Amino acid sequence: MNFRNQQYKLRPKKSTLIIGRSKVIEAIKQGKQLERIFLASTIHGEEIDEIKDLAAANEIPINKVPVEKINSFNVTNHQGCVAVISKIQYQNLQETLSFIVEKGEAPLLLILDGITDIRNIGAIARTAYCCGVHAIIIPDKGVGALNEDAITTSAGALEKLSICRVNSLMKAVDELHLNGIKVFASEMTAEKNVYDFQFSDPCAIVLGSEDKGIFPALMKICDQQFKIPMKGDFESLNVSVAAGMILYEVMKQRF
Repeated sequence: MNFRNQQYKLRPKKSTLIIGRSKVIEAIKQGKQLERIFLASTIHGEEIDEIKDLAAANEIPINKVPVEKINSFNVTNHQGCVAVISKIQYQNLQETLSFIVEKGEAPLLLILDGITDIRNIGAIARTAYCCGVHAIIIPDKGVGALNEDAITTSAGALEKLSICRVNSLMKAVDELHLNGIKVFASEMTAEKNVYDFQFSDPCAIVLGSEDKGIFPALMKICDQQFKIPMKGDFESLNVSVAAGMILYEVMKQRF
């Protein structure tokens, strides 16, 4: 596949777009779930300020991009503003935690840090659902879009799990701690193995990208680190494969 065809494939479908400043404002006020908003980097004005304020209040990511990026969506009269309708119904983290506890279950959550490949995200979600994960926490930036391709890869699991999108994973970890939830980080240089830890209690597991790992400041506030032992001398596992190995150890302890 050449670059032009690949670019076309990645272009959001027109049916998923909200085009123009006033329509984006109206959509947010009506409570429509948006994946993100694209704003041309050169535009300003009262409507743009209102969009930014509404987006911040509703935790909707904004991407400031060259106008050529918005033109590539093949839409007209966009006024430098296009929003993508979300395929996922994002949930509030605290409300999700309260719901899990009210059911009498020990929360089990995944935190995805910097994972941009939607195929990996879909595969992780599929395994997570099969292994009893209650919710996946993602940041509003630096993560792959949870679009139709991600949902297809997950075999629909992304629509069955609670997905909590937050503007700061650091703050999310603080919120988990306030709720009595321990946070474990998967780190290949850790001293202890994954099966040395107790996962039957309320916990969250952080997975980082294969190239950069977990953000150092986030790693610092996690309670403990573990590794997946490997007999062969290899740099790292695919993150979705690692997620499966970790979650099956968790499931073995919990069920």
